Amino acid sequence: MSEHVQTALRVAVVVGSTREGRFGPTVADWFVRQAELRDAIDVDVVDTGQVELSHTFGAATEHPSLAAATEKLARADAFVVVTPEYNHSYPGSLKNLIDLHHSEWQAKPVGFVSYGGISGGLRAVEHLRPVFAELHAVTVRDSVAFPNPWGRFDADGALSAPDEAEAAAAVMLDQLSWWGEALRTARAVRPYGK
Repeated sequence: MSEHVQTALRVAVVVGSTREGRFGPTVADWFVRQAELRDAIDVDVVDTGQVELSHTFGAATEHPSLAAATEKLARADAFVVVTPEYNHSYPGSLKNLIDLHHSEWQAKPVGFVSYGGISGGLRAVEHLRPVFAELHAVTVRDSVAFPNPWGRFDADGALSAPDEAEAAAAVMLDQLSWWGEALRTARAVRPYGK
């Protein structure tokens, strides 16, 4: 009788901002450290600031940086999108990355870490949920939000004081892990859409 071998959940952390001087990498690095505290999670980072995202379908997919991002998204079991809020929504660069892919998102869970002004980026997250639903992805209920985050991190990118964000990250990672493992098993038994 063969024994079921559980492998670590592969989580792709998507950094959604490309603006010069962006705060996204600070937030993403913090979240990656939270995820890496769990032995059952392997993290890959897809940074839109390092991917050629020309919105010409077909031609853009040949760019090496986009091909590398596509490979990371395809092998992921789950995703965490780190997004700022721009004008009550999420960045165009993130939309381009999402739209240049389809099957990579299917039947996989998506969690969110957002940041911004007083809302902490939650309006961006609410705009992303129906986009991922259209792509047949499952968004987890709980997220991590950083209202006015700029003074909350020290020079090394760590939270300057113990914070409820760590507890929120733990809850979101629990949900993401449950869905990620369940959907990975389901895809292995029966490929999605077949």
